[in-house]
Amino acid sequence: MRQRRLGLLAVIILFAAAQSIAQRGQLPAPAPATEVPEYGPAKGTLIIVGGGNLTGSGINEKFIELAGGPDKNFVIVPTAGGNRNAQGELIAYDEQRIIAPWVKLGLKHVRMLHTPDPKVADTEEFARVLRDANAVWFNGGRQWNIVDSYANTLTYGELHKVLERGGVIGGSSAGATIQGDYLVRGAVSGPDVMMTPEPNHERAFKFLHRSAIDQHINTRNRWDDLIPVIKKWPELLGIGLSESTAIIVRGDRFEVMGAWKVAEHDNTRVYQPWEKPYYVLSPGDVYNMKTRMIEKYGTGVLTPATLTPATK
Repeated sequence: MRQRRLGLLAVIILFAAAQSIAQRGQLPAPAPATEVPEYGPAKGTLIIVGGGNLTGSGINEKFIELAGGPDKNFVIVPTAGGNRNAQGELIAYDEQRIIAPWVKLGLKHVRMLHTPDPKVADTEEFARVLRDANAVWFNGGRQWNIVDSYANTLTYGELHKVLERGGVIGGSSAGATIQGDYLVRGAVSGPDVMMTPEPNHERAFKFLHRSAIDQHINTRNRWDDLIPVIKKWPELLGIGLSESTAIIVRGDRFEVMGAWKVAEHDNTRVYQPWEKPYYVLSPGDVYNMKTRMIEKYGTGVLTPATLTPATK
């Protein structure tokens, strides 16, 4: 009996001592559990732009700011512009011309990355420029050209590592669509085909998971074009971007910035028969892709999307 009392007393003393130490701040508080994002990168930032003229939109400047400023290392990828011309000849890109708009914005360390050959893209020598890159930008054109050059290569892996280091990946038009999961308008036959019959052009680069991204929806009247895609692939979140408009993605949230609107195709919502199956976000809206709700900026309060879906 005495031994049991002594044992109990020892436990009480140890507990009291541990509590006292913790109260004096000598025991570290347990680290909060980190939730792995379902959509965006766990680290780093995506800037996904709907095409058009970005002068005056602040989007390019935001890209530079999020990368850490003009002294950081930037890589520009023009490959969506085409690997071969109409005659089947390889297109030669002039690095100075490709990087010139960025040099004008003040970048001090900026390089072009391009090859039409996936075997080259799979080499250490070619992919090395991405090893210390803080930010990568994909120019516009046809997104399947990017897939042909870099899918399943060492370069593809290094692009994802830019985000893993906390870097930034941005792109406009084709450079927006390549950041999603399903590659809309990936058919070689033309950009009007939303769902390609070519299996090798069905998948984008999955910087933003479980998504299908379209662009130029205002100027080319593409507001409804993602409807059949989301009907066939209901697990996807459809994102249609207007020109000169971007979403800034961190984890499972994005904020809209720029000149116009973003169409959000969300298959989990119930729509009325007279409504189109998407709703519209405006600059300044913060959207939580996981909860499928608009988040009031700066408050952390989630509210159902208040904007009325488009009507037929």
